[in-house]
Formats: sequence, C-alpha cells, structure tokens
Amino acid sequence: MRILRGLRWSIGFLGVILAVTTVMAQTAAVARPKITGISHVGYFVSNLPATLAFWHDLLGFDESYDLKKPGTDEVRIAFIKINDHQHIELFNEPPTNPPNMMSHICFTVDNVEQMKAYLRSQGIDVKPGNGGKTRTGDYAFEIKDPDGMLVEFVQSLPDGLEMKAAGKFEPSTRISTQIYHAGFMVGNSAKSLDFYGRVLGFKETWRGGANPAELSWINMRVPDGDDYVEFMLYRTLDPKSFGGKNHLSLAVPDLAKAVAELQSRPAYKAYGKPLEIHTGINRKHQVNLFDPDGTRVELMEPFTIDGKVTPSSTAPPPPPSHD
Repeated sequence: MRILRGLRWSIGFLGVILAVTTVMAQTAAVARPKITGISHVGYFVSNLPATLAFWHDLLGFDESYDLKKPGTDEVRIAFIKINDHQHIELFNEPPTNPPNMMSHICFTVDNVEQMKAYLRSQGIDVKPGNGGKTRTGDYAFEIKDPDGMLVEFVQSLPDGLEMKAAGKFEPSTRISTQIYHAGFMVGNSAKSLDFYGRVLGFKETWRGGANPAELSWINMRVPDGDDYVEFMLYRTLDPKSFGGKNHLSLAVPDLAKAVAELQSRPAYKAYGKPLEIHTGINRKHQVNLFDPDGTRVELMEPFTIDGKVTPSSTAPPPPPSHD
C-alpha cells in the first residue's frame, strides 16, 4: 500500500509539474509582438474628388493606389501615401457612426498571428476567422477599443501593394513626411489606459489640458516606435466635436515655412480658410487645417519652442462618460 501511495503521490506531483510547465510555455508563446507605429488612419468622406484635391493640390501628397467597389469601376478606398510605411485611407462611403467620420486606426506589428494569440491571452475576443490577407496583400485583423472604435493590426508583406510602392509616390510637394500622432475621442480614460497601456503596452508620455481643473489629453506612445495616439477626453459626447477632436497630426520641421508654402499654392485660394500658427499647451507650434468634411489635419513641429520638456498636467481626468 505504501508503494502504491508513493506511486500515486509521484504521479500527482509530476502532473502538477507538467501543468505548471504547460502554463509557462503557453505564457511564453503569447508574448506581445512588436507594435512599431501607426500604419494608417481611415476616414469616411462624402465627396472623394474634393477630399483628394485637399490632400493632393493643397497638402501635396499623391494617391499611391486604390480599391474599387466590387463589380464596378468606382473607387471604394483611396490611399494617400505619407511615406513608405504610413498612409491615409479615404473611404468613399457613408460613415458607420455619423457624424463621426473616423473609420479606424491601424498599427503595424511584426507578427499578426502572434498578436491574435496575445490578445486572446489577455481576454480580448478575437474570433477565429477574424482577418486574413487583405485586398492590398497584407495580413491584418480588427478589434474594438473601449469606445467601440475599430483598431486594426497589420503585418506588411513583400508582395503587398504598400511594399510594392516603396520609393514611389513621394513628391517633393509633400508638406510632411510623417504621421506624428492620431487623436480620437475617449469617454473613459481608465478603460483606455488599461487597453492601450496594460494590454497593448503603449507608454504614457504626456498629459495636458487648457483647464487646470480638468485633464483634456493623454498621449500614449507605441511600445516599439515613436508614433503616438492622443486621447481626447470628454465629459459629454457632442456630435459637433467629432471633426475637431478625431484628428490627424503631421510632423513638420519648420511650421512657418510650411504655412508659407501652402499659402503660395493655387489650391489655397480655393481652400478659403486662414492658416494661423498657434503655440499649444504642449508649447509646440501648430496650425489646423480641415478637409471638406471638417476633419482636422494638424501640422505640428515635433519639438517645444525652447527645446525644454513641457511638464504634464496633474489635473484629474473628467468622470467616465460610460462604464
């Protein structure tokens, strides 16, 4: 009997060791892959030719390729190239959540399948069959953040349209060569900090606001690059504020020179809005432009006016607008 008990104990002990080893192996297998930057931001547009003119004639960018609506010659998505790894997607269709014209934000990862496994290990519902090879030839899938915004992850492939366009469609007229950050509305800062910070590994770099009694913005940098997102915090959802708060920021080294260049272009007269340089709360020079649908495109110098770091606000965030 003693021998039998000892054998059972040994088998049980080995079972525990195997279980622990299996858990450790699974944990190692679902390490978060690298998230290297903002791949693109997508926006719905109500008048594609007018929006293309804004990006091409005024801002100086080229359309690198497009995707047609199935069975037609009509463009569904136009791709505005910023650089070899970043672009803007213009969806020629009504917004899914009007009046919000922002479709989604996409981050570049080095392994899509590993990203899926990692997110599942964190309790994120990534259903089988979510994603695959896109019409542009890359691997991608989508989930939703705490505010219901689509967040896409993409792994670029050598035979994808973006990689095939490397070194092309980069005219000297481009007012910027880098997406600096993307801003979007956040109704519950704690939930967004948990999702982007704890789960995705983004690092908070700065927080600020015009009101010293309440926080307005939180900047979160991707874990393996320099791009960042800006939480645009709010108390109550004002539909009129979508176009200004859900914005795209492009980096420019000399804003005064960039503004002068824009004002010299024939398209500026048709644009018909003043370009006023301001110094933001972050003490960086910036100027705002708006596309035909009122979506804000911000040009910003990526450094403060004196090179010194602007201290973060210590004000509390607004109370959650949703649970």
